[in-house]
Amino acid sequence: MVEHLQNYGVFRSKKVAEVMETIDRALFVPDGNAPYYDSPMPIGYNATISAPHMHATCLQLLEENLQPGMHALDVGSGTGYLTACFALMVGPQGCAVGVEHIPELVSSSIQNIQKSAAAPLLKEGSLSVHAGDGREGWPEHAPYDAIHVGAAAPEIPQALIDQLKPGGRMVIPVGSIFQDLKVVEKSLDGSVSIRTETSVRYVPLTSRESQLRSV
Repeated sequence: MVEHLQNYGVFRSKKVAEVMETIDRALFVPDGNAPYYDSPMPIGYNATISAPHMHATCLQLLEENLQPGMHALDVGSGTGYLTACFALMVGPQGCAVGVEHIPELVSSSIQNIQKSAAAPLLKEGSLSVHAGDGREGWPEHAPYDAIHVGAAAPEIPQALIDQLKPGGRMVIPVGSIFQDLKVVEKSLDGSVSIRTETSVRYVPLTSRESQLRSV
């Protein structure tokens, strides 16, 4: 899977390749699905796990902000796959936090992580997953060097901008029917710049009630 993505020019980073090879996606995909197929997959509760090429894209965009000792936030952490990748990159001296508003997904993601190479980081506490409204971030471990949002917001939540560290970077899909992957950077003086990376299609970043309404 990783070699295929590299051959197609999705990403170039050796570190991202190493992390994606270490965290086995098969442990995070529901039984009966082809884990290494480059496609998003349903995980229940009207949620999905993103396609591997999107995970690779986001990891490469955030790589400089996922150095050992840094703090990372994964909003809409779902199966826990990307949160585990973040944890591996920031290491035991860093902090990787997943926030997911479906408690059942929080429980299953912790079980997934416990089977993976990130299990020691979960046990030591540098990796954690919490039930909560990701639009509010997770203030306890803020500010964050890296923030990833795994669902499309109609606009960028102010709470996430506030929790982004000066010098930090956030990757977030923005839009409703038509969505763009936005890269948000906060300079050292606190000013914020936003650019568009690519067009994407994500499930909406919404309330737990709205997400579950049509389940």
